[in-house]
Amino acid sequence: MADFDAIIVGSGCAGPIAAYELAKAGKTVLVVERGNFAGAKNMTGGRIYAHSIKKVFPNFEEEAPVERRITRERISLMAPDSNFTFDFTSNQMEVEGQDSYSVLRGPFDQWLASKAEEAGAEYIYGIGVQQLVKDESGKVCGIRAEDDEITAEVTILCDGVNSVLAHQAVDFSQLSTSQVAVGIKQVFALPADVITNRVLAASDTEGTSWLFAGDATKGLFGGGFMYTNRNSISLGIVAGIEAVASGIYPISQMMEDFKAHPDIAALIKGGEMVEHSGHMVPEGGLNSMPPLVGDGVMLAGDSAMMCVNLGYVVRGMDYAIAAGQMAGQAAVRAIDKGDTSVTGLQCYVDMLKDSFVLKDFEKFSNAPTFMGGFNRMFEAYPTMIGNIMNGMFVIDGQPICHVRDIVKTEMKEIGVFNLLKDARGALKAL
Repeated sequence: MADFDAIIVGSGCAGPIAAYELAKAGKTVLVVERGNFAGAKNMTGGRIYAHSIKKVFPNFEEEAPVERRITRERISLMAPDSNFTFDFTSNQMEVEGQDSYSVLRGPFDQWLASKAEEAGAEYIYGIGVQQLVKDESGKVCGIRAEDDEITAEVTILCDGVNSVLAHQAVDFSQLSTSQVAVGIKQVFALPADVITNRVLAASDTEGTSWLFAGDATKGLFGGGFMYTNRNSISLGIVAGIEAVASGIYPISQMMEDFKAHPDIAALIKGGEMVEHSGHMVPEGGLNSMPPLVGDGVMLAGDSAMMCVNLGYVVRGMDYAIAAGQMAGQAAVRAIDKGDTSVTGLQCYVDMLKDSFVLKDFEKFSNAPTFMGGFNRMFEAYPTMIGNIMNGMFVIDGQPICHVRDIVKTEMKEIGVFNLLKDARGALKAL
């Protein structure tokens, strides 16, 4: 007889949700987290779309440690000497189920873990899982952590993008450098009213999401981000590992130059840096996704490469939460039927296919390849937009040009064919 009905490796977003679903169904659950507490090693820019977690905890924002509701979207094309920003607000972002919140993963992940524990899940912290235990047929039947071997009917891997267990579980090959990015984030403490005034928020409970393309990553694939918390600002850079390795700018230098840009320097002026973290980010989409089930095992969250970066929106936490919920429900069903083989767990994949999760990944399967090759977005277009804006707004006593002529001149620099090619590619992939 197994020690537990289910063992879950990792307590980010997917793991505790899966544990909660299993525990509330009366199953015995063990969650093993390598960090000294949930969220100790987790990092994100800091935004959660509420729709998926509301399916688990309908009024989560009333008790969870969320920071600010995001009510303003900004996207910037940043050149070395200019910055063009789209600024968008909408009442639609305040509608129930369409809302989103900035979060700090430390306190938020601890809250998620507490909900799983309240439902009856057991937790072990500070222990890494080095190996999966398999029976004579090759079916996963538990884990080996340090000197202990613990068995379970089902094992759910939620141990992140750099999972050491995915290969053992489903023979998942190592990701290529083009499918992974590296992120660096710093958090700056500032008074709530200062943050509110600087981002033009309506109150100290409302905030802004701000994405940057172009000089934030020195023209390389990637971008910058900013999220407002109640009493701090989360600021960071995400850059493709392949791009960083082939370039002359280390990501640490990108971050320092990003902070020195006038628009960013003014945003964090007077702030005290209270957190510095780094993290690998899955960028390959559907084409980098491993098999999601094997005999006795399932994958969810970053270990399943569940992250989408479309340039104008970046999502991962809502996919992880939805996948965690479905993994937990599928495990309950398989355990009750007495079939935790790959066939018995296939209902997990079926649930994902019927949901927004795999539908999104299938719809945007070409996005990673397009974005990785969209070099002009990270250098040529921010410069072009900056030059057009200078031509429109800089008055120096010389005869002014017609906007049409300014635009035609800048378009000629890039080439009409390249513009049409990029527009066609973006419409197909994004």
